[in-house]
Amino acid sequence: MTNKTIGKYGEQLAKNFLIKKGFKILELNYRYSRLAEIDIIAKKNNTIHFIEVKTRTQNYFGEPLEAINQTKLKSIYKCALFYMQNMAKKVEKYQIDAIGIILNKNNEPDITYIENLVF
Repeated sequence: MTNKTIGKYGEQLAKNFLIKKGFKILELNYRYSRLAEIDIIAKKNNTIHFIEVKTRTQNYFGEPLEAINQTKLKSIYKCALFYMQNMAKKVEKYQIDAIGIILNKNNEPDITYIENLVF
């Protein structure tokens, strides 16, 4: 699998994971500019969740969530603000979350979900 294929597969796994947890998926791959994208925008309990997904086939070079740095968080935040400004209804509560996925040899996922990242 290519990195792009692995990433898309991970996003699908994350989407299914969130749906099972009671989230309503609002957007996939929401793009603000060519430099800013949010993998998944979802809603649960009147909170909008902006979710970054990182997928790896191994963790030799670190855990997937370690790839989310301050620059990436700022990009997600700017994109989230743009999204909320263009919504018809004002957003009361929102947060930035992350899902890290490691696929084993059989492409079975180990999923880690971290809510409300602070930067």
